[in-house]
Amino acid sequence: MKIKNICCIGAGYVGGPTMAVIAHKCPDIKVTIVDLNAQRIADWNDENTDNLPVYEPGLDEIVLSARGKNLFFSTDVEKAIDEAEMIFISVNTPTKTYGLGKGMAADLKYIELCARQIASVAKDNKIVVEKSTLPVRTAEAIKNILDNTGNGVEFQILSNPEFLAEGTAIDDLLSPDRVLIGGGTDAKGQEAIDALVDVYANWIPKERILTTNVWSSELSKLTANAFLAQRVSSINAMSELCEKTGADVNEVARAIGMDSRIGPKFLKSSVGFGGSCFQKDILNLVYIAKSYGLNEVADYWEQVIIMNDHQKRRFAANIVKTLYNTVSGKKIAFLGWAFKKDTNDTRESAAIYVADDLLFEQANIAVYDPKVEDKTIFKDLDYLATRKPEENKEGVTIFQDPYEACKDAHAIAILTEWDEFKDYDWDRIYNNMKKPAFVFDGRNVLDVEKMRSKGFVFSSIGK
Repeated sequence: MKIKNICCIGAGYVGGPTMAVIAHKCPDIKVTIVDLNAQRIADWNDENTDNLPVYEPGLDEIVLSARGKNLFFSTDVEKAIDEAEMIFISVNTPTKTYGLGKGMAADLKYIELCARQIASVAKDNKIVVEKSTLPVRTAEAIKNILDNTGNGVEFQILSNPEFLAEGTAIDDLLSPDRVLIGGGTDAKGQEAIDALVDVYANWIPKERILTTNVWSSELSKLTANAFLAQRVSSINAMSELCEKTGADVNEVARAIGMDSRIGPKFLKSSVGFGGSCFQKDILNLVYIAKSYGLNEVADYWEQVIIMNDHQKRRFAANIVKTLYNTVSGKKIAFLGWAFKKDTNDTRESAAIYVADDLLFEQANIAVYDPKVEDKTIFKDLDYLATRKPEENKEGVTIFQDPYEACKDAHAIAILTEWDEFKDYDWDRIYNNMKKPAFVFDGRNVLDVEKMRSKGFVFSSIGK
């Protein structure tokens, strides 16, 4: 089967960049990204690419190269489904906040709604591709819905998980370590796999395109994120020990990272990992293990989350303890709110939880982030439902200028590793702060000795 029309349901952090790169690299394929959020679609269509709803270095150029030619953004979901031979599902799969599996299992209601809409609209055979991160055996559920509510149409279900790192998503899409495609093991399943392989083969060497059965593909995504998160929690566990023993976590990380069996990646100690995937996917893994009665497996992976939560709480507690056991009425400046640099994504960002803890201590928080919008910051805090929205607005002030955010602050907390923070005029910041001037570097981005020589009382992770 030669694919001529692709539809992607979901215009978020995965669907938008992935489909833009496919359109860019496959000029013969028409790619339509649909979403019910009219404002998001309007932003994707905005002539000013600074207004794109997703910030990724290089994304604006990719979108401009194909938009209006073979890349389209629309709210007409049914038309796009009808025209496409291949439909990617790239909608949100948050952790359930209610009912059975609350706090662990993935909430698949949006996936099911997509499947039912595809089934009601489709008049000819379709290949449906899971792009969202999903628990193992979700493909089976999708196929059951499609086969039992469709119009006699034949559906093939593929799993094609994304392995993007936000902030480097475009490079990851243009030159991935691997592309993973899972599908049925019969002849028709293989045909569907081959159709998607042919799409990626437009720019990715065939040896980097792995094909498996659906279940292996679904589980590989969860496992990859669990292993990466485990490394972060492991080095963060050692950071606390380093602080007590006089060791330097960066030196420890460098020493073990030079072992070829371990390698240097994901050994950077910090205030904790965030993002849309790590915590959600591990909780999913824990829930699946428990559902099969594998309690030891579940306990093992749950400890990665426990350690991450501890690191965030420890960071906030250290600020309170260092500021003479009270931050009540004190201005604490947050540099960074995004969960990592080069993205405007704030999902599960450490900043949210550190801010929440400090608000309980009655701190006045001043936030500056170069890419995150004001409304997102308040939405993140309100989502926790730990206090009334108006109380969050009273306790948090958002600044468009980092120097204003830091002015008259008792302390600065660095929560995102934006490169620009290294280039600030720290002498100016010091002169305008309350004394003693405290800095808590949650990402180890600044030079300790240089900062101390300027007069700052400087605290970093793992030192």
